[in-house]
Amino acid sequence: MSLYCGTACRRKFFWCCRLLSTYVTKTRYLCELKEDDDACKKAQQTGAYYLFHNLAPLLQKSEHQYLAPQHSLLASLQKAEMETALQGSFIKLTKALFELNVKDASLLSTAQALLRWHNAHQFCSRSGQPTKKNVSGSKRVCPSNNIIYYPQVAPVVITLVSDGTRCLLVRQSSFPKGMYSALAGFCDIGESLEETVRREIAEEVGLEVDRLHYSASQHWPFPNSTLMIACHATVKPGQTELQVNLRELEAAAWFSRDEVATVLRRNNPSNQQQSGAVPFWLPPKLAIAHQLIKEWVEKPTCSPLPA
Repeated sequence: MSLYCGTACRRKFFWCCRLLSTYVTKTRYLCELKEDDDACKKAQQTGAYYLFHNLAPLLQKSEHQYLAPQHSLLASLQKAEMETALQGSFIKLTKALFELNVKDASLLSTAQALLRWHNAHQFCSRSGQPTKKNVSGSKRVCPSNNIIYYPQVAPVVITLVSDGTRCLLVRQSSFPKGMYSALAGFCDIGESLEETVRREIAEEVGLEVDRLHYSASQHWPFPNSTLMIACHATVKPGQTELQVNLRELEAAAWFSRDEVATVLRRNNPSNQQQSGAVPFWLPPKLAIAHQLIKEWVEKPTCSPLPA
């Protein structure tokens, strides 16, 4: 028994060491870089960088996707000279996001959100004096009163509504032609997530939620930095008549699981929709709306919740 316990303890210690040497160590190192200007300056000497111009990252086109090259510190060049020297172009992230790999998309989204936040918070809201960012860019400080400002995100709920056999998809006038998605809206001050879900669904399509549950979350950089909080909601089968708020939505409709599954199977639904091959298309795979819809199609038990 003592030998077994000793082995178990050693294994537990071994796993603790592995955890501390990977995720925990990395997390604490990044925390140090955020707060310690000297440590951050040292890291910058050997770091790799994404390049931006007016919030647009420098990307290279490769067949059907974009590549986001990382660079060492470079001499200051004009935009055109930079693009020529690095064989790339500064492209709007809204255009390129869905053609990037997951790692680059995540890092570029975070970088752009930070750059946008710094551009919009250059003055103290209390004193009106210019604020100063630290070396890592993790915060801004007002020198006149030492108020510290940290980047913030706005919480947004995105909800796929179902009556058990169908799901509700909507489109706004700002969406690309033919694209439908899940309902989404910002949380109001004083609301819980559950209250936001119920209010948004009532406001936009005139339905009352029977049951709801959380699915996942995702940082989203557009139009400003938001935290997308994905949920599934069900309404009672006898209470599915839509009353669409046309000030918020352009259209809303119920779709069967087979209809949605067919669209999910298309390799490039947007092109086929424009040619008339499919009646609508869905957000790209990187968007949490796509994952929410896919989850509903593939896991029927996620949708019809007990009354």
